[in-house]
Amino acid sequence: MTHLVWDWNGTLLNDLNLVVTATNASLTSLGGTPTTAEEHRRDFRRPVIDYYAQTLGRSLTSEDFAKLDEVFHRTYALGLPECALAADAVTALTSWQGSQSLLSMWFHTDLVPTIERYGLAAHFRRVDGLRDARGGGHKAPHLVAHLEALGLTGPDCLLIGDSLDDAEAAASVGARCVLYAGGFTDLDRLNAVGVPVAATLTEAVGLAAGTLVIDAG
Repeated sequence: MTHLVWDWNGTLLNDLNLVVTATNASLTSLGGTPTTAEEHRRDFRRPVIDYYAQTLGRSLTSEDFAKLDEVFHRTYALGLPECALAADAVTALTSWQGSQSLLSMWFHTDLVPTIERYGLAAHFRRVDGLRDARGGGHKAPHLVAHLEALGLTGPDCLLIGDSLDDAEAAASVGARCVLYAGGFTDLDRLNAVGVPVAATLTEAVGLAAGTLVIDAG
């Protein structure tokens, strides 16, 4: 394994509070009540429409989800300039000796200039975000396309992310995965997956490099 695939939101970018703010704007736009960061880390899942339906307590139409998605991304964009990288993101990126790429479920046209603004573009062989008009689905098919574009197979890679969906995507292509506990998902949920869980991104890279003892629980 020589290649790292990084997740962006909630992993390299410390945007949990902004995501919760944007989620609450979406929920209240359809008459829902706000959630907390702890509740979001406990409850969030993909497809995102299912998360909204559970939180709102009713089924949603495609029109409902379109409104939720529009409000979320409009609110998120307004707050993004205030977001910082994870505390050790740059240290983690520079400590890896192999190649690296980034795969996000955020819109590609927004992702690329944001990566450049944070001065991270040079670390990645490839950066891919969502090219569809609306998101909310699973990462697995996007990881397949990402690796094909790189000329890599799953066993060549390890994915570092902060969600159950990251672990499921990695498993779908036969890649290893380390989950980061500082992002969008409750620690108990991460520990239940059965892959290594790291408290910091630097620790995650250490696990990927085999410098730390991996305990999959």
